[in-house]
Amino acid sequence: MPHHTTLSCLSPAKLNLFLHITGRRPDGYHCLQTAFQLLDWGDAMQFTANSSGDITLSGCDLGIPDEENLIVRAARLLQGLYPEKSPGAAIIIDKTIPAGGGLGGGSSNAATTLLALNHLWGLRIDTKQLQSMGAELGADVPVFVAGYSAWAEGIGEILTPLALPKYWYLIIQPACHVSTAKIFSCEQLTRNTSPITLAAFFRGDSRNDCQPIVRSLYQEVDNALKWLGKFGEAKLTGTGACVFASFETKEAVDAVKRQLPKSWTGFVARGINKSPVLESLV
Repeated sequence: MPHHTTLSCLSPAKLNLFLHITGRRPDGYHCLQTAFQLLDWGDAMQFTANSSGDITLSGCDLGIPDEENLIVRAARLLQGLYPEKSPGAAIIIDKTIPAGGGLGGGSSNAATTLLALNHLWGLRIDTKQLQSMGAELGADVPVFVAGYSAWAEGIGEILTPLALPKYWYLIIQPACHVSTAKIFSCEQLTRNTSPITLAAFFRGDSRNDCQPIVRSLYQEVDNALKWLGKFGEAKLTGTGACVFASFETKEAVDAVKRQLPKSWTGFVARGINKSPVLESLV
């Protein structure tokens, strides 16, 4: 096992800057196009490698049994590849990214676990294999393993790194939990949007196909989109529930956040093109 046995890193949130559903495969998976924007905001995670053979997770009550938790499942996937006696790890998480918000918290945590323990345990598994393992855990895990803001196609697994403007974002968290399965199974969901080019995306010719469905089913999301829309183009990230708008300066985004109704939860984050996890592994 490597000499350095503890690693601390920020497991970043993401935004879907748009989301087009371009088709549906015979196996039920939806084909899509999206742009993943990584953020400089997320969950603090600490990993301490040991030789116990046990995976422990602490720090906050996630309300999920270990056998279902993506962090523990990611760690155990890697354990199964260890050439000798299985190593162990003590993982601590300080959770900030809300569940069910469309910000990729669970996927980011799983990817961070794969990257951190691959490093601490000295496994030297390459990025492509880690991405393949991550895909077993969730569709958004591979983009976090790659560690770059990206253009995504297929079912989200065909990734091209993107250099995106480093805008500031105000993100509002409505007081509801949106079920991704519920939205994707909705009969009214548009599933035949024509694919667009990168150039069209940068011109602004895009939308979130899930947004009309979500705002019709969740009044809290509709209210947040209407309020934020007074200050810029308000969008839903993924299937929600979080909504966001971009601003060119910190001063501009802070000015809008100060006007946020006191009963609402919101935060400011900046777009980044490279994951802080990759910086931690250097």
